[in-house]
Amino acid sequence: MSYNFFSYLNRMKFIERWSLMHSTIKENIMEHSEQVAQIAHILGVINNVIFEGNANTGDCVKLAVFHDANEVITGDLPTPVKYFNVEIRTAYKSLEKVANDKLLSMLPEKLRGVYKEILEPDKNTIEYKLVSAADKISAYIKCLDELKSGNKEFLKAKKTIKQKIDSIGLPEVQYFMDNFIEGFELSLDEME
Repeated sequence: MSYNFFSYLNRMKFIERWSLMHSTIKENIMEHSEQVAQIAHILGVINNVIFEGNANTGDCVKLAVFHDANEVITGDLPTPVKYFNVEIRTAYKSLEKVANDKLLSMLPEKLRGVYKEILEPDKNTIEYKLVSAADKISAYIKCLDELKSGNKEFLKAKKTIKQKIDSIGLPEVQYFMDNFIEGFELSLDEME
């Protein structure tokens, strides 16, 4: 018997993000997940090394890699639509659950429990919170990239996402923003 879980995930490269926005740089959820994994990893490292926490950096990366996996079934519903009102938000959460269940059914039964914990993680863990923050930081970086390219369509999104990042309240996030984000506004020649 053949299982299609990973062949389905391979299709993440076809799911484009920011569908309601004019983008000068196309981004798919596979690329986005890679960036979120990188940022989640450093947030975990900052938690451990700078703030003497106990984040499992491997779990940060693992959760980040799969955080949008269900979008191979649901597509990437833009945030303004997802959170338009309580009814839509509730319906979308139900749809995500159905999509996760469908993906899990594409695995051998003995492996489903492992991936269920990844696709439907405990939202109270530091690792989940760091991945959630990394997801927002990735969106902020997308805005910076678009603005660097002269695309003013992302001005409001940049402001809104920055407010969300500032409200997270995790010192790791503030440390990242204070020490790393400025580089994303530089050209290659300005980086050293």
